[in-house]
Amino acid sequence: MSEPTLNLSPSPGDEVKTTTCYMCACRCGIKVWLQDGRIRYIQGNPAHPVNRGVLCAKGAAGIMQHYSPARLSKPLLRTGERGSGEFREIEWNEALEIATGWLAPIRERNPDELAFFTGRDQSQALTGWWAQQFGTVNYAAHGGFCSVNMAAGGLYTLGGSFWEFGEPDWEHTRYFMLWGVAEDHDSNPLKLGMGRLKERGAKIVAVNPVRSGYGAIADEWIGIRPGTDGLFAFALIHELLKADRIDLDYLVRYANAHWLVVRNPGGADDGLFARDGDGNPLCWNRDAQGAGAQAAADAIDIAPAVVGECTLADGRIAVPVFQLIAERYLDPQYSPEAVSERCGIDADTIRRVARELAEAAFDSKLSLPVAWTDAWGREHAEMVGRPVSMHAMRGISAHSNGFHTCRALHLLQLLLGAVDAPGSFRYQPPFPKPIPPGNRPGKSRREDGTLDAAPLGFVHGPEDLLVDDEGNPRRIDHAFSWAYPLAAHGMLHTVIRNAHAGDPYKIDTLLMFMANMSWNSAMNTRQTMQWLTDKDASGAYRIPRIIYSDAYASEMVAYADLVLPDTTYLERFDAISLLDRPISDADGAADAIRHPVFEPEGQADADGRPRDVRGFQSVLLELGARLGLPGMVHADGSPAYRDYADYILRHERTPGVGLLAGWRGQDGDQHGRGAPNPGQLQRYIENNGYWREEIPESARYFKMGNRDYLRWAHRFGFVPSEAPIVLQLYAEPLQKFRLAALGHGAHQPPDAHRERVATYFDPLPIWYPPFEQAETAAEAFPLHAVTQRPMFMYHAWGSQNAWLRQIAARNWLYLHPDAGARHGVGDGDWIDVASHHGTMRVQAKFARNVQPDTVWSWNAIGKRKGAWRLAKDAPEGEKGFLLNHLISDRLPRSAYANADPVTGQAAWFDLRVSIRVADVQAEGSQPQFGTLPTGDAPAGPLRYGARMRASREGSE
Repeated sequence: MSEPTLNLSPSPGDEVKTTTCYMCACRCGIKVWLQDGRIRYIQGNPAHPVNRGVLCAKGAAGIMQHYSPARLSKPLLRTGERGSGEFREIEWNEALEIATGWLAPIRERNPDELAFFTGRDQSQALTGWWAQQFGTVNYAAHGGFCSVNMAAGGLYTLGGSFWEFGEPDWEHTRYFMLWGVAEDHDSNPLKLGMGRLKERGAKIVAVNPVRSGYGAIADEWIGIRPGTDGLFAFALIHELLKADRIDLDYLVRYANAHWLVVRNPGGADDGLFARDGDGNPLCWNRDAQGAGAQAAADAIDIAPAVVGECTLADGRIAVPVFQLIAERYLDPQYSPEAVSERCGIDADTIRRVARELAEAAFDSKLSLPVAWTDAWGREHAEMVGRPVSMHAMRGISAHSNGFHTCRALHLLQLLLGAVDAPGSFRYQPPFPKPIPPGNRPGKSRREDGTLDAAPLGFVHGPEDLLVDDEGNPRRIDHAFSWAYPLAAHGMLHTVIRNAHAGDPYKIDTLLMFMANMSWNSAMNTRQTMQWLTDKDASGAYRIPRIIYSDAYASEMVAYADLVLPDTTYLERFDAISLLDRPISDADGAADAIRHPVFEPEGQADADGRPRDVRGFQSVLLELGARLGLPGMVHADGSPAYRDYADYILRHERTPGVGLLAGWRGQDGDQHGRGAPNPGQLQRYIENNGYWREEIPESARYFKMGNRDYLRWAHRFGFVPSEAPIVLQLYAEPLQKFRLAALGHGAHQPPDAHRERVATYFDPLPIWYPPFEQAETAAEAFPLHAVTQRPMFMYHAWGSQNAWLRQIAARNWLYLHPDAGARHGVGDGDWIDVASHHGTMRVQAKFARNVQPDTVWSWNAIGKRKGAWRLAKDAPEGEKGFLLNHLISDRLPRSAYANADPVTGQAAWFDLRVSIRVADVQAEGSQPQFGTLPTGDAPAGPLRYGARMRASREGSE
């Protein structure tokens, strides 16, 4: 009998293209296999530096994201009331004429009447520049309700931050702490890295109220009470200081531990650094006899004091920064016994973790035999390591005390010498940056109507705020005001309330991209929907016009007046730019592109009709050209750029610096800087969609003070000079705000804000109870409530995906059995969950992977009925829910936003709730809202690939 002929290596398709995934923010490399012009298979690209071939469920399910029934097909113009979902399809030319007709008068009379806010996009290098050229200060992306605390806390301390700006040293770390990290962010790189740690036997400790994903594989889970991570960090710092297990040499060499701080209570210079006549910081240099004198803090071959009080040449009293640190954190209020009950961590565990951190940092004797030269010209034969690394994310930042908590973690790292040393947290280019970064937010308009700088930036002192002569906010979201001074990412979560209220003024048009603000991206969801539809006494909408762009029929589409349909990520160009959010790693600078796997023309929608969609970036550039915005038109008024791909190729932010760093120059032989190259995009496509340049081996650690790195970074334009970057244990910009609040300086806050600014702008990290906790009665709302996103979903995009929905199509409120017993709730009961803001009904499920005083759920699974073209009885709408319905956008007892007082970060995780068994045990979550008419869901289950399989089998 003859054996059948088997193809043991079948090809997944008849063509393969490499590009960059967009199913989350990892930006992994993918190989997209096509067959007969349709996607057959998506796999990880082994040649890509981010994921090295690894692909998660989200990435593989990109097929069903592209072929989603929820895809929009044509521009839409509202015909019914807002929120009704009633539209008529229009052609692109009409849509662009309407948008131009709305926007042109705004730019002519007052560009600030346009509020341009984007959601989870990755095009901020373009969108921010567009807003600057339009001239509006009212621009921001999603960071204000995501992780601005993480970014600002790091950039005002280290010149970099966790997640996208840095990574653990996976090859040398021996002790790894995860703080507040869920599985949706950076998941593939983290999985790869943690796998290497497991192989080497490094210890992994997860600090999180919930044990899932990474916490489940950690060697130790510390189930902390939400919002108390800063206290835990201070207790660890307390123990390290008591035991003298700190790296003082590191703190003096790379940080400002020895800088002198003026002690002059009530004076205008109190708490500021002592400086010489040229503004350079001073230290106290001890001589061999124990005496001393003031000296330049950046001098070498001196012995600066780090404790004690000294008298400056001008008679003022000053102390080193480290003296202030010791005075504060050696206080008994930060002892393990003092913080244990509030954190929910026993004192012995706190002491043990502190001991383990010190042992890993100092007793490991890690050293790399790599010669290097520091920024002061001193040569070193080795790189001495501190193999302790940390990683943190939204569980830390999304609290009203999150900015200071982030700084507390960085202080802990610095005391161990564990920032950019071998084995520790490492910077990713283009970081570190000067502290704070030099770009301040734009404030005034030039003669051509453009802003004098980008709308977002970093405030250095009160003079940089965007406030009027009376101290009132100039931005619609109140970012960079006295209420939220360091709001570096803007405040997307406050825009709709303020636009509705006309606070501080009325806007004309709200332009939004990928921001599902009427549902899962809204705090105070019900009222947000009301604000979007509310009318004044004359019958006009209080927010006059809303233009919205998205690829899918999300809940927000129904509230737009004009809908501009975006492409899917497989149909367009994108630049993952060093000017924005690159894919660098600690050993090299890298950026990447997406490019169309196929053009949207000829692609049918779920009903079989041709789709007529355009990438939002190209639409934005065409709108800019129609408006005649500077930089977007030639002298004769013709468009400067054909589309976004042309913009990526030819736009220069400064001479020689564009969106992409690779293959610049006319011949493509320059990198980092160089003239535009017409063949640049093709070079990226040929190189698996990315460019990367290795950092020289001698420059890979101590980047803030490494001569070779600083020269390398300056050549690329990452830093303005080759000067070392001094890490800031003590943040003088915060003290400038405190002094202003105490009545000093030309720029002072209105009286209503003085106490708030003086309290929270402490130059050293502080801890205070989250605001909602402080302003509500603990007995009325005894439980913390938090959400996490599962590894297989990301924001609202993934939870409409047919393949990912098979993993989870609904959620529960998880609580510890002990909590159930205390509150009379049984496993599977339908329960009423109440906050100070509202009540909802959900189904409870017992789980022991949660801190006993905390309840939690997966976020972004609950959907409004009819949205995303899901079936009207889909579990996501029937039983799924959002804790957002319980979260207020305002604090319980004040007019301030439910946000961090320093940065304006949305305090999603401050939520406190009560629970009780619902009187009615009927199946179904509450609240429910009217069904959105986004079109009937496809009949029967969504299947993919049957046609291709039949075609293949027929040809065999």
